[in-house]
Amino acid sequence: MSLVLRIALILVSFLVLVFVLKKIRRTQLYIDDAIYWIVFSFLLFVISIFPQIAIFAADLLGIQSPANFVFLFMIFVVLIKLFNLAIDLSVQKHRLNRLVQKLALMEKDEKEQ
Repeated sequence: MSLVLRIALILVSFLVLVFVLKKIRRTQLYIDDAIYWIVFSFLLFVISIFPQIAIFAADLLGIQSPANFVFLFMIFVVLIKLFNLAIDLSVQKHRLNRLVQKLALMEKDEKEQ
């Protein structure tokens, strides 16, 4: 893994950590969501400090370059988060529909009385 990529990963992981901590401090981000991003930035930091991990994983999976493994790993982690967000969104849509239906029934009952 090149030195430029390692430095970029360290900077990105540090910037993500700072950004998440600012959002927590301003109460714009829930702690459980923040934990995901903190762990993500920590993993990037560890991979950038110890490139042997990326080299070993790339060799194990048959990937030509450790940099490709790092990008594949980041895409995979972000896809997992995206899937979890899609699940949360579906649950919220369902709850909103139930709430709207209850409100409509309550309004109908008020009009009948």
